[in-house]
Amino acid sequence: MLSSPILTDFQKYLSLRQLANPKHIPFYAYWAARFFSFASANPDTDIEINIHQFLHNLTTGENRADWQIRQAHQAINLYIFQYLKQKDPDNQPPWLKANPSQPLTFQDLLLRMRDMIRVKHYASKTEKTYTLWAKRFYHYLTDVRNSAKPVSNLNSADVQDFLNYLALKRKVAASTQNQAFNALLFLFRDVMHRDLEGLHDTVRAKRGPRLPVVLAVEEVKALFSVLREKNLLTIQLIYGAGLRVSELVRIRVKDIDFSENLLYIRCSKGDKDRASLLPFHLQPALRLHLKGVKTTHEKDLRAGYGEAPLPFALSRKYPHAEKEWAWQFAFPSSKLSVEFATGKIRRFHMSEKTIQNAMRAALKKTGIIKHDGVHTLRHSFATHLLMNGVNIREVQELLGHKHVETTMIYTHVIRDISNDPQSPLDALYGSPE
Repeated sequence: MLSSPILTDFQKYLSLRQLANPKHIPFYAYWAARFFSFASANPDTDIEINIHQFLHNLTTGENRADWQIRQAHQAINLYIFQYLKQKDPDNQPPWLKANPSQPLTFQDLLLRMRDMIRVKHYASKTEKTYTLWAKRFYHYLTDVRNSAKPVSNLNSADVQDFLNYLALKRKVAASTQNQAFNALLFLFRDVMHRDLEGLHDTVRAKRGPRLPVVLAVEEVKALFSVLREKNLLTIQLIYGAGLRVSELVRIRVKDIDFSENLLYIRCSKGDKDRASLLPFHLQPALRLHLKGVKTTHEKDLRAGYGEAPLPFALSRKYPHAEKEWAWQFAFPSSKLSVEFATGKIRRFHMSEKTIQNAMRAALKKTGIIKHDGVHTLRHSFATHLLMNGVNIREVQELLGHKHVETTMIYTHVIRDISNDPQSPLDALYGSPE
């Protein structure tokens, strides 16, 4: 607990409106006070730049933990955009009223969006998708609508026009339009600190019910019969554990628990961890594969390399972990490469495209004509478990779904739900007695 009261009025404000956990309110006031001092020393700097610079200093200069960065960012937003602006709108600090010397450009907005996504620890794919939609939105405004409106004046009407354009002119699917909406919602709320209002009249692309493409058990067997070595191992593991391809390539050695027959998936969709099944049938091949990976890792170490990239700030918390065997990718790339941010030579994980190409070639060889890809194996994992009588709640946990309704889509082939979970890959080959 902090030793002295800081910004007592702000603390009362948070408490009365129940905007933060009572135990955390003194720390929210601490971060707000620190930011007040920081911004007061830079009165001519745009408030958004001040926020990003302050958070950057906490991350790089003070080696703060990720949860502290998130807490500081939330405290600053509450202090500036709710408390200060409601307390006395006519008597604001100079740095809050100051206008930047240069008008805000779209590139500035993209950089802030990228930084905010990273502060919130969203996946790299989310960063790429959201920034792509922001660029498409700006392209629509400047090239399609021929609007010269400054970036700082963008509003809900512009978003509504863009979403209508996607639905009526581009004929995009409902999921695509929703993805665009989520990206722009993040841009306005989290980056520009503006609410999107009045979007109820937006034309929404309609989507009817969709069922996942699922391979029959015999089709799965046929698929495996034309695969060899590492391609067979990776695709069998995706099916046997119900993985996304992005989860498979990011598995590290420490995440494989042979003693408990479990596979741990870290920082998956929604930044969630979960445990899934490690099929008995794959364990001998997986052990042999890891033996070869370790040989490569030891060779890299002797050559002066052997560092795997660590997530978030773990490289500062565990400065020697990058070279440890436990932190290496279980399915590494065949080549060393230079990390853009640091310039270090590292061995990253294998490319998702390698697995996707292997799956595509295998489907062609087997003559399976269903419109499917690697993700179909995850659908097949769930459906085959349910067909074998595994409880739907168990399947929900294995897939990492937040809501059971998401898992319910697979129940179109379900009859009996009673047995304990067993990997469908083991059902194909049988588990040891």
